[in-house]
Amino acid sequence: MATNLFEDFDPVSSKQWKQKIQFELDGADYNETLVWNSPEDIKVKPFYHRDDFSKTITAATKASQFKICQNIFVFDVEKSVERALDSLKRGAESLRFTIENDSVDIQKLLEKLPLENTAIHFDLKFLSVDFISKINTIVEQKKSTVFYNLDPIGQLAKEGNWFTTKEKNNFETLQLLSKVTRDSSLISIDSALYQNAGANIVQQIAYSLAHANEYLNRIPTIHQAIVFEVAVGTNYFFEIAKLRALRLLFQLIAKEYYHDSDCHILVTPTKRNKTLYDYNINMLRTTTECMSAILGGADTITNLPYDSIYHKNNEFGDRIARNQLLILKNESYFDKVNNPADGSYYIETLTQQLAEKALTLFKEIEANGGFLKQLNDGIIKRKIQESADKEQHFFDSGKEILIGTNKYLNPKDKMKEQIELYPFVKIKPRKTLITPIIEKRLAEKLEQERLASE
Repeated sequence: MATNLFEDFDPVSSKQWKQKIQFELDGADYNETLVWNSPEDIKVKPFYHRDDFSKTITAATKASQFKICQNIFVFDVEKSVERALDSLKRGAESLRFTIENDSVDIQKLLEKLPLENTAIHFDLKFLSVDFISKINTIVEQKKSTVFYNLDPIGQLAKEGNWFTTKEKNNFETLQLLSKVTRDSSLISIDSALYQNAGANIVQQIAYSLAHANEYLNRIPTIHQAIVFEVAVGTNYFFEIAKLRALRLLFQLIAKEYYHDSDCHILVTPTKRNKTLYDYNINMLRTTTECMSAILGGADTITNLPYDSIYHKNNEFGDRIARNQLLILKNESYFDKVNNPADGSYYIETLTQQLAEKALTLFKEIEANGGFLKQLNDGIIKRKIQESADKEQHFFDSGKEILIGTNKYLNPKDKMKEQIELYPFVKIKPRKTLITPIIEKRLAEKLEQERLASE
């Protein structure tokens, strides 16, 4: 029988702790000195105590079951198959194929893969009933797990246009596909779009839920799991709470539609804080971001290579990114405990506060016409731009600190222009939300600097 080592000690109340802290502050104001206000207007206290905690929030996260995913851009089918098999051999547990058009030989791409025990995600840059029907025929024969990750609303937000389809509209196409792909996940929500554009955490959760609500409203035949593609940033504990709050609120909203499948959270580190000039530090940032993803309850994680913002996908960068997750899983034992954040007063308080604020914002969006109306009216874009500008101000003034970027700068860096958070993302006017500048522009800039230094 276990012995309780603390029975001989008198409990210390929250009030006693605060009195002791105020005494040590020697006259300084407690709130001004130790309490800070987050961009989400959440006041973060220096300590959290069970006296101030009324109820436990269980997000039903399954950290022990998270899968390591490898991204593969399909250009040459044979090389993509070779790369997929090699990635699985080296530790990947699922694959995500990015396909630009329907000319890809999907039969050839999938026929040699171990589909029976490997989950496959797709990132399709088009919407085609015929193409997805072909995939469905293949995966049904092998009884494999597939996520199609179709998101026409995300396409509209990103590019300003819907997908081109034979049917009247994208929702009609999804209606047809929902009947064809009964056993596979069809819909995804590109929540990463909002994070990388500069939305704060409350906005990310609320916009993602409002985005999902449009599909639940318009396509009642969807009963498969909806995928949330989420980007995780540097605010370690807030990001853990963000994923927990997102899952809790989706479950709450889905019940209203009798949608009995839980969401599937697919996480990748943010691009917003990644640097060109001290790129090795990107590995440190992606490691802590992946830790947040695991502890927050991500189902699938695809890491961001340290050189992804200035270099095309390459074997070395992908291997290092994959190894980071393998170390967390197999050497740091992050997959041994489910619900690892349960019982943390700080994280559970953050989860509750983020959920309450996001639900309030979600209700405001619905009361004012819904997500699509606010997107078309430019309201979503304007709100995100305001948050991005606020974050940039904090960054420029030193309140938002990125070590090595705006603090402890490397004097050897040749970069003279103003540093900006994720400078290669811009907000397009009118309906479009964000778009990255073509990688070629970055490659040309690096090549010019290399030639100038020789």
